[in-house]
Amino acid sequence: MPDHSANQIIDLYERLASKWEADRRRTAFAEREWLDRWIAFMPPQGRVLDVGCGFGWPIADYLISRGFAVTGIDSSPAMIARCRELHPEHSWHVEDMRALSSRAPFNGIIAWDSFFHLSGNDQRSMFPVFQKLAASHCALLFSSGPVEGEAVGQLYGEPLYHASLAPETYRALLKATGFTIREHCAEDPACGGHTVWLAQFESA
Repeated sequence: MPDHSANQIIDLYERLASKWEADRRRTAFAEREWLDRWIAFMPPQGRVLDVGCGFGWPIADYLISRGFAVTGIDSSPAMIARCRELHPEHSWHVEDMRALSSRAPFNGIIAWDSFFHLSGNDQRSMFPVFQKLAASHCALLFSSGPVEGEAVGQLYGEPLYHASLAPETYRALLKATGFTIREHCAEDPACGGHTVWLAQFESA
């Protein structure tokens, strides 16, 4: 059985936070095109929730440079401490994404390379959470797997769990929680093979 315990994943990123940051800064900013598409649906200087923000680079850093007010949450205290060092004027919280506390509504919500560490059942439970936190016309951007299933990859030789729902399940969950799909691409070659969903909140 794949190990998808939250504690295992949190511990892995916590122990490897410094190495992850150093290596991540050496890789290309392939997410930028999708971020710009997502930003086009948001008001200038809007409020953004970055779910699984890591150490705040490149995504949160880019959003801040574009004038957005960023709230980042991550389960790794080391990652959040680094965010607070880099951007102390923004809001950073050590928090499990499955139990997000209520805050003012957000104009944009992003869960990039984070949401897919949850089990399928936990992913299903996240869509009502997104709905609860969404302001009118909130833009939602997240990455997933291309097909339903579980996989255990590796991070520096240690196992790292991933899961995905089927595309039709994501479509149904988005529709049921008031989100309209604006763009979707499976295994986008221009973005490192990411499967990406861009949706906008219309109504409950």
